[in-house]
Amino acid sequence: MSYYFHKNLSLGFDEAVEHVTETLKAKGFGVLTEIDVRATLKKKLDADFRPYRILGACNPPMAHRALEAEPHIGLMLPCNVVVQETAPGQVEVSAIDPVASMQAIDNPQLGDVAVEVRNMLRSVIEDL
Repeated sequence: MSYYFHKNLSLGFDEAVEHVTETLKAKGFGVLTEIDVRATLKKKLDADFRPYRILGACNPPMAHRALEAEPHIGLMLPCNVVVQETAPGQVEVSAIDPVASMQAIDNPQLGDVAVEVRNMLRSVIEDL
């Protein structure tokens, strides 16, 4: 089982980040966190790295259901969506498969939520 799904886009990096953020919003997700991996690696290690952004996406009603079903599930939230440049003008967008990431937790209620979120995130990726 793959732990993510992805799509390649022919866009500039910043344009892709904006497009992904807007598509997430249209599907009921907000971006709670944004980690600029390239800038962090440059600052902390003086290492050069390709443009790479981790977006912490959250759908509040689904997060609430997950937290009600499993009090410690916050350790695995929010759902990460990665935007990374693979070549100039080419970007890969990938999203975590919450079913794969939560399968170690034996909780049927949480499994139901994970399936719903998987479908929502897959829809985001397909609509890019």
